[in-house]
Amino acid sequence: MLNIEALHSDLDQLIAPGTTVETIIENVVFTEGPLWDQIAQRLLFSDIPADTIYAWSPVSGLQVFRHPSGFSNGLTYNPQGELIACEHRTRTISISRGNESRHVLASTYQGKRLNSPNDVIAARDGSIFFSDPIYGLREGLGGPAEAELDFEGVYRLPPGSDQMELLTDSFERPNGLAFSPDEKLLYIADTVRQHIRVFDVQEDWKLNGGCIWAELWDDDYQGRPDGIKVDRLGNLFSTGPGGVWIYNSEAQLLGRIYLPEKTSNLAWGDDDLSSLYITSSTHVYRVHTLTSGLPLLDK
Repeated sequence: MLNIEALHSDLDQLIAPGTTVETIIENVVFTEGPLWDQIAQRLLFSDIPADTIYAWSPVSGLQVFRHPSGFSNGLTYNPQGELIACEHRTRTISISRGNESRHVLASTYQGKRLNSPNDVIAARDGSIFFSDPIYGLREGLGGPAEAELDFEGVYRLPPGSDQMELLTDSFERPNGLAFSPDEKLLYIADTVRQHIRVFDVQEDWKLNGGCIWAELWDDDYQGRPDGIKVDRLGNLFSTGPGGVWIYNSEAQLLGRIYLPEKTSNLAWGDDDLSSLYITSSTHVYRVHTLTSGLPLLDK
């Protein structure tokens, strides 16, 4: 089942009617953390149980980018083009540039090891934001391991600092993160509670609010809110039951992309950042859109 359903006429401004879902990669184990490399024009993504980061491009096909990967999950670039990775096995946030060895940015909070950093984004000032649920403590996803913290938090790591700031511990399973285009709003998914919350971002990066912005319930399909991305216009794309749910900035559901397996995450890609790459269990899909994401790198 590969299908795009419009629930509001405004979806036609984001995805042209008749657009199809393209299968890019198949027969991997469990895909996560898609990230477009704007310099090399390729897609990076994690295969968590395979302990591997893969690279894919139309020219070179599928290649191993990093193995072992620390059972990596979420990936992003900071504005300087350094790769930031959430590593389940090492329970760290790592940083690397090109083929250089990676080193640890963050591993503990108040003397206790992190749970398993899951998803990560970078602000334009270089601040790193990440979620830290317990998923990677499970056997096959980086564990088995025991939690040392008694909560599952969302953190900020200031640029050039190793002193993490706990932003909130009010989630049951914090997961995907995304800023609005002006970075004044921060959206965070709670996978177990099956909703997305929104926070007002203050000038000192403290968060206010946190009301439920959208709930994603559909018992007819597998999957829950996990990865989320925002386009340049402020529309939000979230994984959820059945595939991907598409909202405008007012939390109105515009449409859904239906996929046959549990869908984990998504990223904007291609040279104009107008294709949506979607990691979905053993597959990676691509949908060409009329909108686009915002670049991650300073140029």
